[in-house]
Amino acid sequence: MIRATCITLALALAIPWNTPAHAQDSSEADWLRNPAMGNYKGYAEFKMGHYAAARHVWEVLAGVGNTDALFNLGILAEDGLGEPRNLPKAETLYRAAADAGGFKAQYRLGMMYGDGGSLPLDPGKAHHYLSLAAAAGDQDAQARLARLAQPDAPASPLEQAERLASQGRHAEALALYRQAADAGQVRALTKLAWCHEAGRGTPADLATAARLFGEAARAGDAEAQYALAVMYRTGKGQPQDRAQSLDWLRKAAAQGYPPARAALAAEVEQGGDAL
Repeated sequence: MIRATCITLALALAIPWNTPAHAQDSSEADWLRNPAMGNYKGYAEFKMGHYAAARHVWEVLAGVGNTDALFNLGILAEDGLGEPRNLPKAETLYRAAADAGGFKAQYRLGMMYGDGGSLPLDPGKAHHYLSLAAAAGDQDAQARLARLAQPDAPASPLEQAERLASQGRHAEALALYRQAADAGQVRALTKLAWCHEAGRGTPADLATAARLFGEAARAGDAEAQYALAVMYRTGKGQPQDRAQSLDWLRKAAAQGYPPARAALAAEVEQGGDAL
């Protein structure tokens, strides 16, 4: 899931369709037994704006070191969703997730340390965390590292938007994401979708987010394909549809998108029929 600039929630889709308890009706014991179910419930609550309920789920999972939950708690703290905005708390949560291998947190910290807006500028930490995320396959981190190797090259609108977003200047970033999307950059469509879903720089609008995710997914963006799979699974933003969800999940996994690959692996391990 919340994330690449317009922060993608670290979603966990590894919930077998034949799980006895539905995530919506699950308990703390269910979440601890199946963290994927817990993260799914937390994300569903987040999409409905129920931040206190989402936080409760993620705090339970963070207590056992779940990296997705730690990252998502960082999102709530950074954006002040359901709680006062608290950047030191967000940094602590992101670092806990990143140091435990969470690539979304690694990318987020790399951007925040590298742009000196939300957090003090620290090029060494920026390179460290971006390198970890890039090694995990995060294409945004790979692009940012390439940019650091060519500091004098002019930044594209998408790159400028990434920097603005990492500094918390979301309305300005949104305008540049739109400019890049209008110029045909598929990654910008995905980032616009996350902004509309999370309400960063614009009022939250799930219908617009779903439309943009769909456009980017059909154009081949793996992260958008994964997000669309989540929407079809949760019934939030798209009608709940098992076949559609698994189809988009397979497409994202075929491109090597780590969360999608992990989700399909969990389906097979737990006896699902995703493949």
